[in-house]
Amino acid sequence: MSDLDDLALAFAQLASDAGRLVMEVYATDFEVRTKDDLSPVSEADERAEALLVPGVQTLLPGVTVVAEEAVSRGELPRVDGDFVLIDPVDGTREFVSRNGDFTVNVALVRGGVPVAGVVYAPAKQRVFVGGTSAFSGALVAGEQVGELSPMTTRPYPAAGLVAVASRSHLDERTQAFLDRLQPADRRSAGSSLKFCLVAAGEADVYPRFGPTMEWDTAAGDAVLRAAGGTVVDEEGAVLRYGKVESGLRNGPFVCWGREPLL
Repeated sequence: MSDLDDLALAFAQLASDAGRLVMEVYATDFEVRTKDDLSPVSEADERAEALLVPGVQTLLPGVTVVAEEAVSRGELPRVDGDFVLIDPVDGTREFVSRNGDFTVNVALVRGGVPVAGVVYAPAKQRVFVGGTSAFSGALVAGEQVGELSPMTTRPYPAAGLVAVASRSHLDERTQAFLDRLQPADRRSAGSSLKFCLVAAGEADVYPRFGPTMEWDTAAGDAVLRAAGGTVVDEEGAVLRYGKVESGLRNGPFVCWGREPLL
């Protein structure tokens, strides 16, 4: 394994530990609050982030950490050089609706691209890891990361593509893209699991034209890249990270299992 694979696995262990805290809250009659940007937040986000941030700082001393809830409080650090993006509960709407499609996301960004990351779905007990290579497997929240299986995207099937789209954010532009692509099948999923379905060869394309933040996408992007896929912006260029001029907000993008087709 490479150093980036080892780092991604260390991120996975942190995500497992954070997932235990998330699932503890999930099992309660938790309160949901609304942030200034009108997005929901719960105790699970805050407890998980409080574990993940110092954990990452221990793994990578001196590396800048950008975490969603800290940024929502106005704490946006300078992101020169390497930095880590954390989304303690990606898919809070899915968390609130209790459908299981939420994830813990951690990723290292180097040179403007995610190079190591983990997407962990504690309710589904499934983890996706990407460094130099990509791996996936079962993982119970709070337990040690065990043996994982190599994971790659699949060649585009002759019978037609499988597209995956957001369960909560299907807008008109995304619908128009899907109408133009004419996939043979469509699936819905929440959070960064959409990236992971493409990475695992369970889908071929994931378009997203609605707003996202870099911490929403970096971990899934790292996993997909490691599995052989790519994420491109509206111009067909590789999606970049560290966009301080936009407040770390992404523009539209499309995830492809192999080479872009549109």
